[in-house]
Parts: sequence; C-alpha cells; structure tokens
Amino acid sequence: MLGLTQSSYIEKVLKRFKMEHSKRGFLSMRHGVKFSKKQSPKTDEELKRISNIPYASAIGSIQYVVHCTRPDVAYALSVMSRYQACAGVAHWGAVKRILKYLKRSKDMFLIYDGGELILKGYSDGSFQSDDDDAKSQSGFVFKLNDGVVA
Repeated sequence: MLGLTQSSYIEKVLKRFKMEHSKRGFLSMRHGVKFSKKQSPKTDEELKRISNIPYASAIGSIQYVVHCTRPDVAYALSVMSRYQACAGVAHWGAVKRILKYLKRSKDMFLIYDGGELILKGYSDGSFQSDDDDAKSQSGFVFKLNDGVVA
C-alpha cells in the first residue's frame, strides 16, 4: 500500500499567501455561484487593488497540488483559472476559498493498494457552462485500484 500527501507543501502555500491563520473552508467552491468577466476590475482604483494580488501565483500553486495529490479541487481550479488575465476581487475570494479548503483537508492523501491492477475511467461534461464565451466544459478521472492517477 502506498499513500501520497502534500500537507507540508500546502502549509507553505498557505504561508506564502498569508492564509495560515485563516478559517478552514468546508467546500472548495460554493454551489450555484457564477463567475464571469463582468466581475473584473473596471476602475483604475479596482485595477490598482487587484494588481497587488498574486492571483496567477496562487492558481499555479494550487495547480501543482491538483496534479500531484488533490484531484478533488480540480474543478474549482479549472473555473478560477479562466480569469487569470482579468481577475477581480470576487475571483480572488473564490481562490482564497480553495486555499481555505486545502487548509482544512491538507492531511488527506491518495492511497494505492496492492493486488490485481484494476483501471476505471469516468467522464462528464456540461454544455455551454461558461457564461462569458458559451464554451462547454468536460472532465475525466482515471483510477487504478481506487486511487486516482489522472
């Protein structure tokens, strides 16, 4: 049996974004909340405020966690990644929510047990779920002996 976790990396990420003392989040993304480019900064003051926020760096840090050990936050990350070029305060709040969820669940890990190798795959999609560009979204997960591999 093999278990993989990134709890120490998640702690470093939380510290980098000054969230090590924040509350812990129950969900990586709230149900029913919609984001769009309309929530992007419109005034010079809003642009100045958001320019000091390390949005792309946070997205990249979460992306690393998703690829290595935490596919459970992949959907939330994929939605928030759409706004790297035009992130607003609402978008940053959603990224912080993902970080808070990772804080709560930092000790979770993937388990790969021995035995016969059984590969299972699942996929799902939505039609025109992106309100800004009318783009569809799809996703997949592959599991080896009930441990996620992709």
